[in-house]
Amino acid sequence: MPDLSFAAVLPLAGTDLVEPVASGWQLVVAALGGIALIVALITFVKLNPFLALIFGGLTVGIVAGENVNDVLTSFTTGFGTTASGVGILIALGAMFAKLLADSGGADQIVDTIVGNATVRTLPWAMAAVGAIIGLPMFFEIGLVLLMPVIYLVARRAQVSLIAVGIPALAGLSAMHGLVPPHPGPLTAIDYLGADLGVTLALGVLVAVPTVIVSGPVFAKYAARWVDVPPPTTFDAAQRGDQHDDEKNPQRPSFAITIFSVLLPVALMLGKALADIFIEDETQLLRQILDVLGTPLVALLISVIVAMFTLGRGAGMSVPQISKCVESALPAIAGILLIVAAGGGFKQVLVDTGIGTLLADWASAANISVLLLAWVLAVLIRLATGSATVATITASSLMIGLMDGLSTGETSLVVLAVGSGSVFFSHVNDAGFWLVKEYFGLSVGQTLKTWSLMETILSVSGLVFVLLLGIVI
Repeated sequence: MPDLSFAAVLPLAGTDLVEPVASGWQLVVAALGGIALIVALITFVKLNPFLALIFGGLTVGIVAGENVNDVLTSFTTGFGTTASGVGILIALGAMFAKLLADSGGADQIVDTIVGNATVRTLPWAMAAVGAIIGLPMFFEIGLVLLMPVIYLVARRAQVSLIAVGIPALAGLSAMHGLVPPHPGPLTAIDYLGADLGVTLALGVLVAVPTVIVSGPVFAKYAARWVDVPPPTTFDAAQRGDQHDDEKNPQRPSFAITIFSVLLPVALMLGKALADIFIEDETQLLRQILDVLGTPLVALLISVIVAMFTLGRGAGMSVPQISKCVESALPAIAGILLIVAAGGGFKQVLVDTGIGTLLADWASAANISVLLLAWVLAVLIRLATGSATVATITASSLMIGLMDGLSTGETSLVVLAVGSGSVFFSHVNDAGFWLVKEYFGLSVGQTLKTWSLMETILSVSGLVFVLLLGIVI
């Protein structure tokens, strides 16, 4: 059984850790000051996280005693590196998700799975739908897409909105926090130098039991203390038995849609398996899988394939497909800027040497690397309400602690950060209010359902990560 405490890991580390630019107390003040400023600007001033991260990065560098020009260089370097790497993947993922939604492929997945479920298995079917839809889509987009289905299914089955809604939200949220190509996991993978294919495989392995515990199992109890009848916002003519044939004259088949959704996953997992089982790097099959499984290539292939399988499969013309793909980009501009600014903030933290200092302290305290990663993400999540900001900040602080960890262990750190980033969504999280309004809940009811579900998801994720840490 491998020892994942810092005392065991750090003696293996090389000399890649950055030498601290100031004394320990000054670096701690700088890091805490920068993080506190980000929290205050987002929470109280309501400033956009993009600007808050810029000010936070500058504060860290200046308080640490660095020259302002050096701080600016660090920030812009990190900004550019992140934008050129993670930014491209987020853009490709958004294009794919838009094709899935506009082609009717997402509707096909929902109707096929839910249509074949009994009243007893509906929560499990909704969890599966949430996970599959959440694989390529951002949480907010998936929620908006699924709400009419959640309303209709709850009304038909004569059950509480919570009974079928919470499992779907668990599937969406778990994919958002644990599985690339979502911005959070992608950012953590990039910062911590994890292997995307291995992280993807382990992420799915952690996500499945996590969704079960926080989705269908928790919903069974949550529906008892919060019984919310489904609203009549969407009637059956809009979804279900009577489809809007004028809007969607045809859809891609369920098999074709699932193939399209899982194609990038299969390509990236293929590369991970090739790296493990084919030791000869000159072997042709290994080289082909390495290229096809590279995240940029895998997602690019998937978008091109989706233009035919989803776009043309739905009867969309070439101009319509082009417009669909193009329209995906404006919606994610804010996310791209926030993630890139997070890269700048990360680079400032790295260049001040705070990671080296934290590594030394953690080594002396013999703290579990996985537990520390989760706790850091939880604290930032509670303070800012943003899973993305929590992932960026926690990953930035963990960079100096990665030396000596194996590929699998590094991926588990990414998943620990991802699990912590979704902990207890409350009033400073936009997702909290989105769920409250869509479900017609009071603040108290939202805390007892959505917020508690997120907490169970986060803790369950950590537990399964720790269990994997025993054997990896």
